[in-house]
Amino acid sequence: MSYAGKKVLVTGGLGFIGSNLAIRLAEEGAEVVIVDSSVAGCGANLHNIAPVRDRVRLIPAAVCEMGSLGEALARTEVIFNLAGEISHTHSMEFPERDLQINAVAQLQFLLACRQYARGRRIVYAGTRQVYGAPEYLPVDESHPVNPIDFNGVHKAAATTYHLLMSRSGDLDAVVLRLTNVYGPRMALNIPCQGFLSNFLRRLLLGQTVEIYGDGNQLRDPMFVDDAVEAFLRAGEAQPLPARIYNVGGPEALSLAEVASLAVAAAGAPGPVYRPFPEHQKAIDIGSYYTDWTRIQRELGWVPQMRFAEGIRRTIEYYRRELPHYLASAADPTCDLPEHIGFRRRLRYHAL
Repeated sequence: MSYAGKKVLVTGGLGFIGSNLAIRLAEEGAEVVIVDSSVAGCGANLHNIAPVRDRVRLIPAAVCEMGSLGEALARTEVIFNLAGEISHTHSMEFPERDLQINAVAQLQFLLACRQYARGRRIVYAGTRQVYGAPEYLPVDESHPVNPIDFNGVHKAAATTYHLLMSRSGDLDAVVLRLTNVYGPRMALNIPCQGFLSNFLRRLLLGQTVEIYGDGNQLRDPMFVDDAVEAFLRAGEAQPLPARIYNVGGPEALSLAEVASLAVAAAGAPGPVYRPFPEHQKAIDIGSYYTDWTRIQRELGWVPQMRFAEGIRRTIEYYRRELPHYLASAADPTCDLPEHIGFRRRLRYHAL
């Protein structure tokens, strides 16, 4: 792979995975344009791109603001599309907000891509959440799509937009269905974005890690550097053997094991177990881990970072950069009162 000199665009590039990807691309010599509107609750943080701030161009716009993006899209060779909301809880509380961010805005962005960057490669950050509660393990790409929350429904719709427009020849899209990604630059000050950010936030604040249920649910956490590598390979593959790839971690661990490894890395007391809150229990998928043999076979990608080492590196990063990630997070809630203002601001973009 070589991105030196390539013109690339990263939507959601101030967020967790997007910023790590933008940094890697800039370090490899790519001309990087970041598009990010910094919508509250979606994880944007200007500090995330501090190592390469003078080497990237930032467009502070939503992906549906076509007038702001035409010139940048026309110059772009590869598009990495990571804009969106990831919170399953927020999607259930504010489904219209999730619809606007994860479906409507995505469709409008793809229409802009069709107009200004027709036929270009787009790598979309999908999610394993579209599968819902697994019918079998590990979950491969043939598993039925049956989401159990609005986030999964809207991300599945956005996936379909990418695939439909690729079949028509308007785009050249590939979808990566990611499992639980962790690592430096996660938005720890935003609640309801998954158990890993919750574990880390509590550890770094000196609070006890809490596990809902018995802790036997399986997950395959993936270090962000491995996720970035998958995006890079998907952006370069010629020809593209498939349109959808599952991307997950190297090992299936129970939540109890994940918590134990995290508290050990932080030198903190062990976790405590709590009953499942009703609003969480309704959208819990049970155990999940990924079959990533397709991307291994076709693109040569294999996850490298085991959780014990990855969580150690993650905690080291946050201990150095803590003030940039935990401001006003001592007692977070899942409320997003600003969703009404967001809806009003985007109304004129709606179809």
